[in-house]
Amino acid sequence: MLGIIIGVASVITMLAIGQGSKKSIQDQVSNMGSNLLFIMPAGQFRGGVQLGNTSSKSLTLEDIDALRSQSTAISKISPEVRSGGQVIYGHKNAPSTIYGTNTEYLDIKKVSVKSGRVFTDAEIRSAAKVCLIGKTVIKNVFGENVDPTGYIIRYNSIPLKIIGILAEKGQNTFGQDQDDLLIAPYTTVQKRILAISYIQGIYLSAVSEEKSPIAQAETDGN
Repeated sequence: MLGIIIGVASVITMLAIGQGSKKSIQDQVSNMGSNLLFIMPAGQFRGGVQLGNTSSKSLTLEDIDALRSQSTAISKISPEVRSGGQVIYGHKNAPSTIYGTNTEYLDIKKVSVKSGRVFTDAEIRSAAKVCLIGKTVIKNVFGENVDPTGYIIRYNSIPLKIIGILAEKGQNTFGQDQDDLLIAPYTTVQKRILAISYIQGIYLSAVSEEKSPIAQAETDGN
């Protein structure tokens, strides 16, 4: 009888651990956006899984306009350009990645602003030198317990004013630090940092997780 009780208890414990792990994974995937799609010039990502890749430079803002006007299953859409470089403030510097987006990107990627504000459409049109900054960048460049809102940093050689602090997200399922980033208007990264006119990718969210296959089919059609 003791052996049976121990055996049953072990199975229950393993099932509980399994369910806990499953929920943890589901929560992390949901945190990234379970209805997320990422389009590359000749490929696509869905839920963080790569469906194709290319070095083509064919994506433009016209592609985003076409998706907005023709899709029935897409709720939000954002261009993306990105660059690796050094964040510099005073005598401190640290490597990080800057993402150029529009304001819908934050909802698509489930990123929120802890303090400060998001850049405006007017700042996107003018390629304003403003940015949002993650906790890891703050820690690396400013130290602990510092609110650098309003400070001017340099990203490589470009001065940027910090207008908002991003809420902490921690590591994702793949072990990547989701707080080691800056977000700026895509025009700012395009023109002032990369000197390009095309976009490197398109992030979008489906109306719902159930509509994701429809949204994917509509992007394939475009």
